[in-house]
Amino acid sequence: MKIKPLYALVLTAMLSSCSKDFIERPSLSGTTTGNYYNNADEVRAATSTLYSGLPWRNYESRAQDAIGDVMSGNMFTYTDVEYLNFTVSSASERIGASWGAFYKIIGYSNVMIKTFEEKKAAGGGAAYLDPAIAECHFIRGMLYFYIARTWGAAPIITDPGATALSGNFNIPRYIQKDVLRFALEELQLAETGLPESDVPGRVTKYAAKGMMAKLYLYNKDYANAKAKAEEVINSGKYSLVADYSGMFTKMSMNNNAESIFSIQHQLAQDPWGTGNIKNPDRGAGALRTSEADAWEMYVPSLDLLKEYEFGDLRRRWSVMEHGWTNPNWKPQRVNAPKYNAFMANGFKYDTLQPAEDGGSQGPTRSNIVKYFAGPGKSFGGDPVLGQNSGNNVVLLRYADILLIYAEAVLAGGTSTSDAKALDALNKVRSRAGLSPKTAFTQDDILHERRVEFAFEGDYWYDIQRQGYAKAKAIVEKQNRGTVTGATYITNFTEDKMYLPIPSGEIVQDPELGKEPVPYYK
Repeated sequence: MKIKPLYALVLTAMLSSCSKDFIERPSLSGTTTGNYYNNADEVRAATSTLYSGLPWRNYESRAQDAIGDVMSGNMFTYTDVEYLNFTVSSASERIGASWGAFYKIIGYSNVMIKTFEEKKAAGGGAAYLDPAIAECHFIRGMLYFYIARTWGAAPIITDPGATALSGNFNIPRYIQKDVLRFALEELQLAETGLPESDVPGRVTKYAAKGMMAKLYLYNKDYANAKAKAEEVINSGKYSLVADYSGMFTKMSMNNNAESIFSIQHQLAQDPWGTGNIKNPDRGAGALRTSEADAWEMYVPSLDLLKEYEFGDLRRRWSVMEHGWTNPNWKPQRVNAPKYNAFMANGFKYDTLQPAEDGGSQGPTRSNIVKYFAGPGKSFGGDPVLGQNSGNNVVLLRYADILLIYAEAVLAGGTSTSDAKALDALNKVRSRAGLSPKTAFTQDDILHERRVEFAFEGDYWYDIQRQGYAKAKAIVEKQNRGTVTGATYITNFTEDKMYLPIPSGEIVQDPELGKEPVPYYK
């Protein structure tokens, strides 16, 4: 029987084992509910797969950038131009990659939920099986939230094994409202079943509350968004870290006090794509070394650069521009005496120096700091192996909760001077070295979110949730060009609010090309 790509994962082996304790897990080949999952260690080894960078790789590498930041106008690129100018087709590599990654991880979650429930029914220990089931519900809920925001209407799969056995692969798209409702119900199950605390990196009850707050805000359910964000704030379990840049560039800061949910990475043994592989896509070309090439696939947009307020420390924490320095980085090149002399006292970002001598003359005269670990440990950067760093990719952090709370208090109004909302907003601004606000508007919040989460794959969803009319106004005002010429979008239509279903999936499941239907009867 032919199994379609979306569901084939249920009949294949899960990921191979990794070396770090946190994401280490045994091969599941040959295991059954009878001879395995008999203790917490075995169960937690299985669920650690859901956090590992390996299944997330096809999303976090480039698809996250193209969808979240290129489409939003935060990044310029010569590679993913269709996301820059809103001409994305259903054959886009990034669409297929992210779709495949999301449904693959959902498939792992589905299999584990079913397996652990069968183990419980056979007398397995609920004390360690229930939290594991809740972890799977968290991952499944979060991913359906991403799917609903990316594609709008989409299929919902909870038992791919039953689908495979039935032989009916004609799964429809379900309306976005129902996909979001399903995601929320999954997060509610996670909230109920997860513990109050766990080892760093594992999701807890408060991770579920935080993701629910984000979903409620997307739905404009301000009362519930405020309530859930407030529960996270009042828990006292998270705080803003002083080293903003280090959250994204230092392995030592993985799973820090601000991180609520992160894709877990390690410095892999394979130099070609088993760790965090954002590193080469973001750094300045002048930082090419024998350890880690940097080819500048994505750079900050000119429109984003003008968004920073004077004195906002997040600008230099996130962006390399003329005058930016790192005295610890001392990259060396063979047979490049001018370059090596220029870099002798550390890296200098110089847009006037010839590129071959160490200068940086990219399309927007800037490069990205976030997730660029540096030129490699032997040259003063964080550990890098080939194209890999070991930095986690953060998908939910405490700064988001603070800004969700502030926006939920505003609740779509003109402005607010609510003391608690201002306190939440101003905590984020204070870390960035900015003066406190005494009142704020929706546009103030969008500005704050844009610069706070730049290059983290989130701003497109902030634009999208404003509704088509405002999204169109935002997008069409953005300069998406280079220093040699401004470019403005004139083709933004309502159908571009969501991405098309991958063409390969529609070929194998024609129902995906039809109008969506309700999931809930």
